[in-house]
Amino acid sequence: MAETDFSDRCKSLVLELGLCARDEITEVRRLTGGVASDIAAVSFRDRTVCVKFALGKLNVAADWYAPIHRSRAEYAWLTTAGAAAPGCVPKVLGWSEGEHGFAMEFVAGPGVSLWKADLLAGRQEQGEAAAVASVLGRIHAASSAPGFDTTLFQNAADFEALRVEPYLRYTANRHPNLAAPLLSLAEGLANSRLALVHGDISPKNILLSDGQPIILDAECASMGDPAFDVAFCLNHLVLKSIHVPAIAASLRAAIGAFWAAYKSSIRWEASAVCERRVAALLPALMLARVDGKSPVEYLTQDEQQRVRNLAMPLVAAPPTNLKKFVQHLEQERAQ
Repeated sequence: MAETDFSDRCKSLVLELGLCARDEITEVRRLTGGVASDIAAVSFRDRTVCVKFALGKLNVAADWYAPIHRSRAEYAWLTTAGAAAPGCVPKVLGWSEGEHGFAMEFVAGPGVSLWKADLLAGRQEQGEAAAVASVLGRIHAASSAPGFDTTLFQNAADFEALRVEPYLRYTANRHPNLAAPLLSLAEGLANSRLALVHGDISPKNILLSDGQPIILDAECASMGDPAFDVAFCLNHLVLKSIHVPAIAASLRAAIGAFWAAYKSSIRWEASAVCERRVAALLPALMLARVDGKSPVEYLTQDEQQRVRNLAMPLVAAPPTNLKKFVQHLEQERAQ
């Protein structure tokens, strides 16, 4: 979309929501970093808000398409999460039917940082993982409770297009010898409706405000398997432990801290059953982030191969819990 058209769309959205008058808008600034949405900061008077619209074709090398109606589910996820764990998401300011997008609080300022940037800069883990896990557990618990309205989250086709196919089915095609376990995991995810899943719990989508997590970018929101969110986040800690050796020990320890904080919220099944699925999904997602449709950008070729060497035997024979997974990491590092 041309910048002029994009700017006009952003202005139309904030005007439709009644956030300001047209002549009060002083700046529309496109924000970068995402692959699945157009995002901008719109400033007016003494205030800045964030506006967001889903893209039909994602900004990655592979052909990857997804339905744009997922914006509505993301807005609903932010509303649900904010009620389950107050302060864990930006405040939502309104949904625009006309522009098919939404506005939310723009979170910035002193004391606010991006968790991914902190980790890549070599900052030691200081309890952030457990804080994220606590928030995530509360959201999963609230959405698995009897009476939770799932109407806006019946998005299995979206989750398939955004997560199951590009991460697991595509990777299975790249690794035919591992296709059976990868496709089995894919089918399990496709058929689960246990709780409301964010789908992209990653340090790149988590701001830290004085140490407290603020979760962004719920474009994959769907009823699904909560184990996916846990494994998705832990995977990023593992990958960064490989890329930034100076903080590897703290990130490996954070895996246990994350699970300890999360499992106290599990009400929908036995915690050991959920943990077993997390431990099986984790190496599959590791492999997907080097050989799937959306490889992480910061790993060197040598680091990518190390991820493969770590992940492939665990995809073939998954650990039954996270302690055994961490033991495998420790053994590999000692070699």
